[in-house]
Amino acid sequence: MPIPEAVQTLERDLRGIFGSRLQSLVIYGQHAPAAPGDGHHGHDGPPTPTLAVVESMTHDDLRAAARRVAAWHDAGLATPLLIAAREFERSLDAFPLEFGAILADHVVVAGNNPFASLAVDAADVRRACEVQARSHLLHLREGFLETRGRADALSDLIVQSAGAFAALVASVARLEGHAGGDPAAAARHVERMLGLPGAVIEITKLAGVKEITSAEAERLFPPYLAAVERLVNHVDGWVRGR
Repeated sequence: MPIPEAVQTLERDLRGIFGSRLQSLVIYGQHAPAAPGDGHHGHDGPPTPTLAVVESMTHDDLRAAARRVAAWHDAGLATPLLIAAREFERSLDAFPLEFGAILADHVVVAGNNPFASLAVDAADVRRACEVQARSHLLHLREGFLETRGRADALSDLIVQSAGAFAALVASVARLEGHAGGDPAAAARHVERMLGLPGAVIEITKLAGVKEITSAEAERLFPPYLAAVERLVNHVDGWVRGR
């Protein structure tokens, strides 16, 4: 599989900094299957996320990498995630959602696959999902009170929280074994699972949208709040294989 020129340059830069201490470099996230050979090196879409595993890191290494960040951004790359050897494995219980997503969707660019024998514990994923869901519910209720009944403020609340809701839906879908990187597919899966026709998909589609009408906000908020409450209850009582 061809590797984008920008990522090849990143590998050369990291080898110049870390030498033989660079153990692995991977592309992860939704770019993982698409970025290699896409022909535009990430310029027309979100920056391509990468992760590098190194044997060790010093302050001088970080300073050297910092001097190259602007060029990496210009090439369409996100700032690489730098992790010391075995740090990823030891952090799986602390970041089960974030690191679990990397495990589920990555392409090895250089070195060995650092995730070959790793798996996220389902109990850690459930716990993280519950924290994410309960936090979203509390902030959604608080945000509604702060609208003071103004429909324009309610529109802002829905639009500004839609991205976090889409992330929550993806996390719950992953907990249920739906590991795909497609947000729409995750939303459909969660809707079917909870029996919530339309509510989940409609809100997740608003991620990245700048505004909606006051009338649309008034229509969407009740099923939105109900969906989050159902997600909290589902995750709270979740049992593997039930």
